[in-house]
Amino acid sequence: MSKVNRLREGCKDVFKAFLVKDAKYEGYLEIPIIYGGLYRPAKLIEFSKALSSQDYTCWVHFYEDDASFERIWRNPNKYLPTLKKFAGVISPDFSLYRDMPLVMQLWNIYRSHAIGSWLQNNGVNVIPNIRFGDERTFDNCCCGVSHSSTIAIGTHGCIKNKIDRFYLSAGVEWIINKLEPKIVVIYGQAPAEIFDKFKTQGITILQFDSSFAKSRRGE
Repeated sequence: MSKVNRLREGCKDVFKAFLVKDAKYEGYLEIPIIYGGLYRPAKLIEFSKALSSQDYTCWVHFYEDDASFERIWRNPNKYLPTLKKFAGVISPDFSLYRDMPLVMQLWNIYRSHAIGSWLQNNGVNVIPNIRFGDERTFDNCCCGVSHSSTIAIGTHGCIKNKIDRFYLSAGVEWIINKLEPKIVVIYGQAPAEIFDKFKTQGITILQFDSSFAKSRRGE
């Protein structure tokens, strides 16, 4: 053990180093790698609802307000036994707002991958969630994601206006061209003008309505 590590003995792990103890990294930012698979989720469930659900055929997702799942960062071990019961987990969707300082956006990319990598190393099937802000994050959000596998993208709240749609379209274009996924899970709307061209390329698009859309329909 190095002198530095000996000096850390007994210190509280405030930055959750245990999450990446067995991780591999990619890129100059050293984003933890989530190894890909060809997963085809049939049903999704929010993390907040999964905690009381027994429908373990679902994949757990985090496409909800950050306050609803920040607890998994604070105490991930508490939720591991529950998450292991489900078919799989889409890595956490920590927010990347375009007006956030870039360092905070990169931190949230890291946090999503740290938890995703840790879950995977604990035997959970994991689909990497790709969340981006503006073009400064396009390349970094792809770090640690396998090519030719399944990825997930949340579009809910990302098509409210022309600027949002522009960045969604630009980000999706960048990501799919770089990662060449076989399957893309979409939570929220999948506008034809953005996603139809990828269908013609043989990419499978699995679209799931948001909980907000379902509630508007009375489901």
